[in-house]
Amino acid sequence: MTTRAPAPPPAQPTALTLHQASRVLEIAFDDGVAFRIPFELLRIYSPSAEVQGHGPGQEVLQTGKREVGIVSMTQVGHYAVQPVFSDGHDSGIYSWSYLYHLGADQDALWQRYAERLAAAGVDRDAPMATATGGSCSTH
Repeated sequence: MTTRAPAPPPAQPTALTLHQASRVLEIAFDDGVAFRIPFELLRIYSPSAEVQGHGPGQEVLQTGKREVGIVSMTQVGHYAVQPVFSDGHDSGIYSWSYLYHLGADQDALWQRYAERLAAAGVDRDAPMATATGGSCSTH
């Protein structure tokens, strides 16, 4: 029987700053890594069910979020933050590990977003389509 070493704990933030003028979240972690994550990226990859859906393939493509701001941000326990965006979106809870992922994988995430936009035939700045029928009654 082989025993594995326990996984290291996720990096913990040491500083978190909202830069309203540049629309960027700056976050530093205790492993010495720091990221500048655009509010737009945070919004289009919100971990909420409203954006991610309730399972694979149910993601809702977000558009028109280039100028989105963050109105406020609340800490959730010792593991996450919950921002309130200027477009009213407030249901995403961003764990420290998810923020680390968004920061570390920004280039790939932006590329995936561009590919999804192209596949859907929509522009990044297009207004969000409104859902009709069949949507989750909780949002």
